[in-house]
Amino acid sequence: MCEFLQLVLAQDGHQVVCASSGERALEEIRSGDEIDVIVTDLMMPGVTGMEVLEEARRSLPDTPVVVITGYSTVQNAVEAMKAGAFDYLPKPFKVDEVRLVVKKALERREIALENRRLRRELQSIRERSSDIIGASREMQAVFKLVEKVARTDATVLVRGESGTGKDLIAREIHRQSLRAAKPFVSINCAALPETLLESELFGHARGAFTGAVSTKRGLFEEADGGTVFLDEIGDVSLALQAKLLRFLQSKEFIRVGETSVRRVDVRVIVATNRDLEEAIERGDFRRDLYYRLNVITVHLPPLRDRREDIPLLAKHFARKYASSLLKGPVTFSKEAMAALVAYDWPGNVRELENAVERAVVLAEGSELSLEDLPDEIVRRVSGRAGAVGAGDDAAAGKGTRGTGTETATGPEAAARAVGAVRFDEAVDSYKRELIAKALEQAGGVQARAAEILGLKRTTLNEMMKRLGMTRPDTRRRPGPADAAKILDE
Repeated sequence: MCEFLQLVLAQDGHQVVCASSGERALEEIRSGDEIDVIVTDLMMPGVTGMEVLEEARRSLPDTPVVVITGYSTVQNAVEAMKAGAFDYLPKPFKVDEVRLVVKKALERREIALENRRLRRELQSIRERSSDIIGASREMQAVFKLVEKVARTDATVLVRGESGTGKDLIAREIHRQSLRAAKPFVSINCAALPETLLESELFGHARGAFTGAVSTKRGLFEEADGGTVFLDEIGDVSLALQAKLLRFLQSKEFIRVGETSVRRVDVRVIVATNRDLEEAIERGDFRRDLYYRLNVITVHLPPLRDRREDIPLLAKHFARKYASSLLKGPVTFSKEAMAALVAYDWPGNVRELENAVERAVVLAEGSELSLEDLPDEIVRRVSGRAGAVGAGDDAAAGKGTRGTGTETATGPEAAARAVGAVRFDEAVDSYKRELIAKALEQAGGVQARAAEILGLKRTTLNEMMKRLGMTRPDTRRRPGPADAAKILDE
């Protein structure tokens, strides 16, 4: 029977392994080799078909098992189906019946594997580094690019201002890649002098320089099979740039103080906040290294260019630090959030995180107020509000003679100037974008759009009336649906 099935299925292009006994079948199942379908007779001397089925369900849960049974053992076949068998073939059977059931089993396996892949992808999204947050179009474009490049081994150049999260993006690329189970090592190239940086990257032999009391493996060796992240690549000296170029071309290197060539398999991701093109023109950066690094570029926008992400980030950091400090849930006052949205954040996400951490630490209650924010933020926002107020007075012919009415400054003025105008208008604008996108996805059906947004239909209707929306507004492309949480604010 085994040889007969092997011959039939081999004619259909299948690679068939014939196990002459139940014991041999168990060995094949436990070998770790990939098996697409198992066909087993129920009645065998020694290890039975039911035992083969049970082992297959434990070791190969995605592999369908087809059992063969005689007319007198149909009840056993039913028991096998209850135990997880995909299907059964009663003896005697026709060749076409074998082919059909194997074909269906293979289709079932493909579906199971696809479902498992989708579950992994969903889990991957859920496990995405918790500090990488963004509903803006700019950040959604970054996430899509990261997903694409992660599947390759291409060198990636991450560009962005200080504090935009370049290191988080590098880690996310590694986490989504096939190298995720291997090491991720990073180094700030601007933090070390040239000689020490070379030793850190490539390693050194004992006695290679003063203080080298023992042999040391470099980061490239430590990360073999994984990913190396070189932050601030624009600060590397020209001499070391030449060695990096050779390494990127061949993945070969020589430890400091040695002569033997070593080889590793690593992916390299680099980042910089410098203008490398300008550095090339000045002669501070090698053009050939730039071309080698600039295979794929990920541009991270500054926080001031994606203000709609500020509330999401601020709330995330507030939850994060309230939890670490064993505090209860915290919220932002309208004035505090208005100030956060209005501030330009020269330090980007890093500065925002520090500001929110400070606010959580200082807050006496569950609401983070304007007074809990760093003075620099309040001062800058207040100064902007004062300048706007003064300009409006001048335009209206309201000069400031002598000791006339003073322009209001301070937190209250900032809240009025930013919270009453800029923040509310920004939120309303974003709501319009989200609703328009939902209506577009729902084909103009408001009930479906409300379902997409997680709202009641009546709530959506009332919101559209308040926002003056009589039809979908497609003038601007909105952010993703998961940002719809802002609608509840």
